Order: sequence, then C-alpha cells, then structure tokens
Amino acid sequence: MIHKHIIYQLFVRIFGNKQSSGIPFGSMEENGVGKFNDISLKALEVLKKQGITHIWYTGVLEQACLTEFTQEGIPPNSPEIVKGRAGSPYAIKDYYDVSPELATEVSRRMEEFEALVNRTKEQGLKVLIDFVPNHVAREYNSDVKPEGIQDFGVHDNLERTFTPQNNFYYIPGEVFVAPYEHKPYGGEMPYQNRFYVEIPAKASGNDVFSAIPSYYDWFETIKLNYGVDYTGGGTAYFDPIPDTWSKMYDILHYWAQKGIDGFRCDMVHMVPLAFWKWVIAKLKQDFPHLIFIGEIYDPTLYEAYIRTGGFDYLYDKVGVYDMAVRMLKQEDTALHIRHALAQSEHVADHMLRFMENHDEQRIASPHLLGDPKAGVPAMTFSACLGRGPVLIYFGQEVGECAIGASGFSGDDGRTTIFDYWHAPIHQLWMNNGAFDGSKLSDEQKELLSFYRRLSTLCQTRKALREGHFYELPPMPSDNELIQHKIYGFLRYLEEEYLLILINFDRHNSLEVPIYLPEHAWQCMGLDAFQPYSLTDILSTDTSFELTGDSIVTMEPWSAYIFELNSTKKS
Repeated sequence: MIHKHIIYQLFVRIFGNKQSSGIPFGSMEENGVGKFNDISLKALEVLKKQGITHIWYTGVLEQACLTEFTQEGIPPNSPEIVKGRAGSPYAIKDYYDVSPELATEVSRRMEEFEALVNRTKEQGLKVLIDFVPNHVAREYNSDVKPEGIQDFGVHDNLERTFTPQNNFYYIPGEVFVAPYEHKPYGGEMPYQNRFYVEIPAKASGNDVFSAIPSYYDWFETIKLNYGVDYTGGGTAYFDPIPDTWSKMYDILHYWAQKGIDGFRCDMVHMVPLAFWKWVIAKLKQDFPHLIFIGEIYDPTLYEAYIRTGGFDYLYDKVGVYDMAVRMLKQEDTALHIRHALAQSEHVADHMLRFMENHDEQRIASPHLLGDPKAGVPAMTFSACLGRGPVLIYFGQEVGECAIGASGFSGDDGRTTIFDYWHAPIHQLWMNNGAFDGSKLSDEQKELLSFYRRLSTLCQTRKALREGHFYELPPMPSDNELIQHKIYGFLRYLEEEYLLILINFDRHNSLEVPIYLPEHAWQCMGLDAFQPYSLTDILSTDTSFELTGDSIVTMEPWSAYIFELNSTKKS
C-alpha cells in the first residue's frame, strides 16, 4: 500500500532546549537540554498543522554519556569511550530505558516518555523511534530490563573470537586501548587518568576487529554478533537462531507494546538480511501496523531489503539526495537526473526522500550551500518525485544553519548529536514554548510557509500522493542553462494533473518555455488540442493559459507546482 508519510525527525535533546549559552563541551547545566515535557500539545498541534504525519523521536533510548544522575543511581560512563559530553544517541547503553537527561523527574523518565507518546497520538500523529541493531555502547548495562531478560554478553565464551551464540566478537588475549587523540571534556582530562578496562577487547561497531581502533572508528561502540563469522570468511550460522536475534526481537516487541508505530533502523546493511526477514515478519504477526525504515547506502541491496527483508522504506541517499546536492552546488546537469532516479526505480514507492537529517549537513550551513532558500527547489524535487515518504529534520523548515563548534562535533555544518547544545533559529520558531514563530524574520516565515504548503500538498493532492510519474524532456530552448538547470516532470492520477518545474540554478532567472510532448498528453489521457490553464498551487497562485509559446519566469533556486485544468466551455 502506498503511503505518502511526512516524517518529522525531532532530536529531543535539542528540540526543546531554551538555553543559548553555547559553551563548547559545556555540561547539561551550562548549556541546557531539551525534555520530553518540552514537546507540548501546542508543539504537536503546530507540527500537525504543518502537514506532519509521523514524528521520529531521535535520541530517546538511554545512551552512554558523561552526566551523572547520582540520586537515581545512574553513574556517568568512562570518558575515554564517550564522544562528546552528552554522548552519541547511537551508543545505546540500555535498550530498555530512556535517557534520564530528557526527563524533568529522572525517576519518572519512562512515564514522561509514555505521556509524550500519548500526547503525540492525541494529535493524530504516529510515533517512530530509533532501533540500533549493529552495535551497543562499550559499557552496555540494562538496569531496568524486564524480568527474564539477560544483558548482552552474559554467557559469551570470552576465549573465542567468534561462536554463533556469542553476542559480541572478541580479540582474545588483548586489551582494548581507546584512541590517544580522543580528548574527553574538550581536552581537560589527561590521558594517564583514564581507567576504562576491557579484557579481552571487543570488535568495534564499524567492523574493526582490532584492540586499538582509530579515532575515526566507532570506538565508543562494540559490534553485535548475529551469527556471521567475519574473521572466518563471512560464514553464516543461523540455525539454531543466534542468541542476539532473540534478544533483539524482545527489545523491539517491548517498544511495540508501548505503542511505538515504527522504527528507523540504523545501518541495516551491517546486519544480516536473514535477521531482518525473520524479525520483521515475526513482529508484524502481532503488530501489523508497524513500519520499518532502513538506513542503507548501497542501491544494489535495495530490492533484497524490501522484498526479502521486509522493510517498508529505505533511505534514498545516494540517488535523489546526492543528485539534488550536486545540482544545487552547480556540479551536475539535469540531463543526468534520470540516471540518478534509475538506481531506485524498481522500488521507488519504498524510498524515503530527504534533504536533511542528523547525518547530513544543514542546507543553510556554509559548509554545504549557505542559504536556506536552496531548500525550495531541493525539497520540491525530492518530495514530489514519487509516492514514498518524505523526511524533514527539525529546524530545516526555518533555515537552521548549524554554525560554530559545539564540542566533539566541531564546526562541520551539522547540528551536533554528541553535545549539549541549542539550535538558535529553531529557538526563534519555538519562542520559549509558544511555538508561534513570531520571532522569525520575514524570510524565515516565508520559508516555513513554503514547507507547510509543500507538506500539505503531498498529503492532500492525490496526484502527488498516489499518482503516476512522467519525466519531461528538456524544454526546447537555445539557452543551454535551461537544458542543464531546469528539471520538469508530471504527476497525474484520474482527473488531477500536475506539472512540476525546478530551477536548480543558483544565480540566474530563466525564461522557461513550457512544452509537453505528445506522448505525455497520451499518458495523461488528455487532448492536447483543447484549451488548458496552468495555476501554481505551491506559492504564487500564478495562472495563465497554456499555449504553444507559453513561457514562465523562474527565479534562481525556485520551483513551481502547476495544476493543469481544462478551460473548455461546457
């Protein structure tokens, strides 16, 4: 079934943070932190009105961090194996708990999260959270696990690099050594004062089978064993079912019972396809409504992870996202877009399109494009191409630009996931919890309005939601810029016909002739010799009669969604 979900990725730690200290490597007290309770009914109501259908709450599960919650008996983790002060939300230290820092009352943290889930559903929104299957924090330890559940590694054979029923991979006889270059607390902690001990060393999360991972490895995590002997030629041992499979099923089942509607699954291609086939099918027996979104970067695996693995949606990073970025940076031509789309053509309805997420640089960042207006052509392109879901990262809709170094993350154009920080432009929209956007500039309000209209159109227009796709040939013109910078396509279904035009040129306004080939008219089932009008439904409400010499002016980095209507008198 086709679902044009509009998913809003909300990083809880930063979303509701009202402080703006901005101290690099600052503590939670110094820089502040967003809470579950900051995501109020008002916030959710506003997001709903912006066309959002699902909220992906990022950073919910308890991760390794350097913050101590003494009264609750939650010690900080060892500094040498935590990135940043707040720690990575993908270094999970307890799959059965939520991050204590996100609670107003730490002892009631699960209640506060469950209340957030209920608030979200009261607004008619669905709830997604992360599932991180490939690795865990080096000091993983669940102190709230349900009765009968055992932690990873409890019964592992520590003398073997690999056995099918081990949860981890080991390097027998060797001691783990954290990278010397890692500077906890921003360099305040001398290397000789670090006391984390791991004997024998375990393989790191990014498949590094060394006791001495590098600074650029996922050294803060340990790789989970799904029954594949990577040091023995990749031989798989899936019968009997590996212990890790059963443990992961229990975790997913636990959260599904709490009302979670789906999971964004981290680095799915680093986990065996056979596991996904088994676990997704097994879970959907009890929870058929669950959706699974896979982070994946190899187009040759798309079909297998959908048809065999059972994923509902996969990241379209190396196709649509990368193509859009190249176009915006003036590094490619619209003549190559068809090739980029072909990578996922056979599974297009299952591709999640986006222009920002926590891994990618902000559109408005100087490290990428330096101008939030670039989101207009890019998001119109990615959101309108197909029938699959669309992702918006919090702050994207108002032009958050992620300027400055926050700590471990550095100044890299991304909103940090490692540090206690804030998002200054997003804070203007949040307006101290009013969520009314009154502090935004006129340009920021205009951008927010664009995202709202685009999301709403994707939900309400059946041609965008469920319709057919037709790529138009380059518009006939002697101007080579039009050939290389303008991309046009049709979306149509039943009696709704839409023409989408994108100008990827950053600097030039272009006079674009509108030409629909005979084959396009035939596919839509329309008579090309009847009179028609075009009306822009995205932003301008511009309307004009379609003739053989119709021309539309397209400003730099702009987009139109024209509705094609017959003007024949009845």
